Amino acid sequence: MRIDVFTIFPSLVDGYLSASLIGKARASGLLDLRVHDLRSTAVDAHRSVDDSPFGGGAGMVLAPEPLFGAVEAVKPPRPLYLLAPTGRRFDQDRARELAAAGGFSLLCGRYEGVDQRVVDHLVDGELSIGDYVLAGGEAAALVVVEAVARLVPGVMGNEASAVSESFSDGLLEEAHYTRPADFRGWVVPEVLRSGDHARVARWRRASALARTLAARPDLIDRRGGLDDEEVRLLREHGYPVPSPRDPSPSATTGRGPSPAGAPDEERDAP
Repeated sequence: MRIDVFTIFPSLVDGYLSASLIGKARASGLLDLRVHDLRSTAVDAHRSVDDSPFGGGAGMVLAPEPLFGAVEAVKPPRPLYLLAPTGRRFDQDRARELAAAGGFSLLCGRYEGVDQRVVDHLVDGELSIGDYVLAGGEAAALVVVEAVARLVPGVMGNEASAVSESFSDGLLEEAHYTRPADFRGWVVPEVLRSGDHARVARWRRASALARTLAARPDLIDRRGGLDDEEVRLLREHGYPVPSPRDPSPSATTGRGPSPAGAPDEERDAP
């Protein structure tokens, strides 16, 4: 998969994409990640990419000439997306779409924004990672690249990780534990130490359902609510089951359920 990123801070983006799993996949050739400097086609002595807005106002605007020039000089894979708060919300479903596309490109905005002609005539769409304002699109681009790259076969050491992690099935991930089994009196649920893979699988599913109900009940609503088997699974493991009038078990307590067999203090664990 090839992903191109256009930015005025290429060393910042390139450094991050050269580390960890993404860096290893890049070095091995699984990912073709290319970072381009928007100043590369600037024509003045200061390599300027911005100018003051017509009509006045605060801030500076990224000018069309250097942005069009940088993109046209590279001919990157399409679609090309501008990272902007006006864009379509980026989520796991969108990450899967991009991972299946084979390649795409990202344009990082800066300053007050970009010239509207860039939006109208250069990019193919816009992406937003949330309803908040950043100084530029670089952090958002890194979020998009990492979320998509994890879905490319071979990038993750254990392919099952991408299948079971949060949002892969419309749910948050189950609770996780490691050694020691007893830490300060907080004990790992017995089922995880039983060696019974079928029981462990059922516990994990119940835990994922309970955590989603507690923290993101909207995700349960989006799936059409709980089915009969999911209700039985929650009850089997001692989790509260919301009534139709109370969709979230944490609505009154402000905290989610604790795993069956674990002390109440575990509710405060992240």
